[in-house]
Amino acid sequence: MDAVNSRRTVLVAAGAAALAGCSNSGDSGGSSTPAPNTPNTPGTPSGASSATPGQSSPPARSGQVLGQTSDIPVGGGKVFAEQKVVVTQPQAGTFKGFSAICTHQGCTVSSVSDGTINCPCHGSKYRIADASVARGPAPRPLPARQITVDKDSILLP
Repeated sequence: MDAVNSRRTVLVAAGAAALAGCSNSGDSGGSSTPAPNTPNTPGTPSGASSATPGQSSPPARSGQVLGQTSDIPVGGGKVFAEQKVVVTQPQAGTFKGFSAICTHQGCTVSSVSDGTINCPCHGSKYRIADASVARGPAPRPLPARQITVDKDSILLP
């Protein structure tokens, strides 16, 4: 029985040594965490990212450009079907973003005219100012979608 316990002790010790040897090897073979005491500060080559965002190049626009502000008429809007968003301009200089998916049965709205966002499937209409239901059968407003205006561009984050 002593020989069996000795053998287990040796195997456990060997396994622990192997694991300890792998955890701080410093090579790039499989460990995704940096070795202890490795600074990850700007300017040091050992860090995964050596630059603070925005330092090495001018800040980039964050988001996908949907279009230009001039594409959105005052008192109207435009549907961006691919991105499933509709952008309206209820008052000059005020841009709003909403989901382009009708809350009735999930059709994509198709147009903006006469102060409403219009669904072609069953005739639902939503007000351009707040996407509230102007005419059913839609049961609730279109959800808001975040958009940003950067100079003359409308962006979808």
